[in-house]
Amino acid sequence: MFELKRALSSAHNTSPGPDGISYELLRHLNEDSLASLYVDDLQISCEGSDMRMIERQLQTAVNNIVKWCNTNGHSISASKSCCVHFCRKRGIHPDPKIRIRAVQIPVVPDVRFLGVIFDRRLTFLPHILQLRKRCEKSLNLLKVLSNTSWGADRTSLLRVYQAIVLSRIDYGCVVYGSACNSTLKKLDPVHHMALRICSGAFRTSPVQSLYVNCHQLPLDLRRRKLSLAYYFKILSMPSHPLQNVHMGTSMKRLYDARPSNIRPFMDRMKLHISELDLPNVHIQQRNLFLFQPWNTPRFHYMNPFATYSKTTVAPVVFQRVFAYHRSQYSRYSAIYTDGSKRADYVGCGVVIEDIMHGYRLDTSCSIFTAEAVAICRALQLIDSNIPRKYCIYTDSMSVLEALENYDDRCHPVVCKILDITSRLYSKGFDIVFCWLPSHVGIIGNEQAESVAKSATTHLPLSVPLSDMKRVIMHHIFKIWQESWSQQLDNKLHSVKPVIGAWPVMPMRRTDVKLTRLRIGHTRLTHRHLLFGERAPECPSCNVSYTVHHILIDCVPFLILIASPFFVNLF
Repeated sequence: MFELKRALSSAHNTSPGPDGISYELLRHLNEDSLASLYVDDLQISCEGSDMRMIERQLQTAVNNIVKWCNTNGHSISASKSCCVHFCRKRGIHPDPKIRIRAVQIPVVPDVRFLGVIFDRRLTFLPHILQLRKRCEKSLNLLKVLSNTSWGADRTSLLRVYQAIVLSRIDYGCVVYGSACNSTLKKLDPVHHMALRICSGAFRTSPVQSLYVNCHQLPLDLRRRKLSLAYYFKILSMPSHPLQNVHMGTSMKRLYDARPSNIRPFMDRMKLHISELDLPNVHIQQRNLFLFQPWNTPRFHYMNPFATYSKTTVAPVVFQRVFAYHRSQYSRYSAIYTDGSKRADYVGCGVVIEDIMHGYRLDTSCSIFTAEAVAICRALQLIDSNIPRKYCIYTDSMSVLEALENYDDRCHPVVCKILDITSRLYSKGFDIVFCWLPSHVGIIGNEQAESVAKSATTHLPLSVPLSDMKRVIMHHIFKIWQESWSQQLDNKLHSVKPVIGAWPVMPMRRTDVKLTRLRIGHTRLTHRHLLFGERAPECPSCNVSYTVHHILIDCVPFLILIASPFFVNLF
């Protein structure tokens, strides 16, 4: 495979946009060449086993683009262009010779495209080494802010680390994540050093303890989480080019025969899904152009219970307020909706004029999705009726607020509700929405909740991407917890067997000392590892010093607990 990167500049100093110029530019390429354009970064590639054929295809594509640029007043900079020969073939083999006009494009061993360095063997070692060097320089800022006496607290330091360092590591990990494990592990020291700086732990502290203490995923699990999220995002976009990429039978046999070969991204993610035991679900595809910008849907809901609180008001008061509300809207037929979620069950219920409809959803769906699907299903059920007045009641304030605050990143079921509501309004329906509190004795709401908890009719509904991301996070943390449960000899594991966020002390000095005590690596117990000395022993018990021994087992040391000397030991 060969890739050609060229700097495209306008004669009038205008950047080519992704809509008009990119389409016209890429349309002039031949069918055997692949290309992608982002602002002014253009790459053209061609793959094959015959070098002459590849040169001819790439040269034809370059000539067509040069001709188009000359016609439309643009110019291509030959000095900013380069060619990379992606090949793992050993031995001497020719490189392509591509020219822009009379200038030959140099063949380089690696090239940077959109911030990621691609080397000719796609090992991504140059990219990871440069990334590590840049991140190590950025860690100097954390070192300045992490003074043990007056430094920032652990939460602030972790936020700075995530903003200036971890964001760089995350960028492009979907691409360079195909590198071998030995190459990817070169980034781990940066992650470990940052966590030590943020927490104030010693260099002798185990990395597994650093992860749990700072509540940060290991980089390998973090890359897997981001890659799986991107995989399902691809499935939610019907126009994504990777949707149509399928590996042939011959390539499958090749990868099965040679497991060491790096598989394509989509196939690697399918293997991860099977390893993580993720459910095989269909992802809802988003329609970004459902509503025109000049026709944004408007949604409002009522809340007659806004001045009442369930913690201070008896249920009978809510029942009377609801009875008064129904007397004002007696001409509106009441529709009650509700959703329910348990560990192995997700369902929704709709009650229309004492007729109950229950539906069971995929277990990957969230309670938000269940509540939204209940409203959506209620609108679909009344769509076939004669237009009249309806009032839809729900106890999900989050769904109503999402409907009112619509944007382009809205939940797909919420977008569908707004679309159906607009269509029903155009038919002559008069539909109002109202929030009501749950578990206060309102009969319609209790019926909808009962139906939602015991529904058996399966509703074939695709899982929204946001819900699938939660499922991925749950499975990633499950793997992390299983790995942590095996660290039986770890000192922190005896204190915190279940992974979770620690409360942060506001004083940096106090938080650092508490961190070192929890991890079990203090100045007294592990100083000898840093200076090459013998491990200190307790003179009373003749055993090596440990935090557990000092604080619990050794009686003479209990006398020193309140002294300043003891505090400074940690």
